[in-house]
Amino acid sequence: MKILLDTHLLLWAVGFPELLSAPAMKLMRDPKNDLLFSVSSIWEVAIKHGLGRIDFKVPPGLLRRTLLDSGYEELPILGQHTVALSSLPPIHKDPFDRILIAQAMVEGITLLTADRVMAQYPGPIQKV
Repeated sequence: MKILLDTHLLLWAVGFPELLSAPAMKLMRDPKNDLLFSVSSIWEVAIKHGLGRIDFKVPPGLLRRTLLDSGYEELPILGQHTVALSSLPPIHKDPFDRILIAQAMVEGITLLTADRVMAQYPGPIQKV
């Protein structure tokens, strides 16, 4: 199964694995699963790191390199992902979360999130 992780799960996986739930750890450690991260997550970290947000301390370049070195696959943002945004209901206003949802829907991959609001969207989203 292909799994796209939301930004906070990526940050926790790299810097604070103790914050990951047992179900998240199980899915992430299963060798049958391919783990992906979105370019939008690196973009989000770059912006929020630059603003000095305490929960985004990791430099975006280091996060990206660590994920790639750990076997994660990078998912680019494509035009069809941005087009799919128009079909999403207005449940969540965060543009980074919305593009992750659109990517998961277009690509037919499971989006893992710890965010209960993101989990309200229809489609391949799993709250862990």
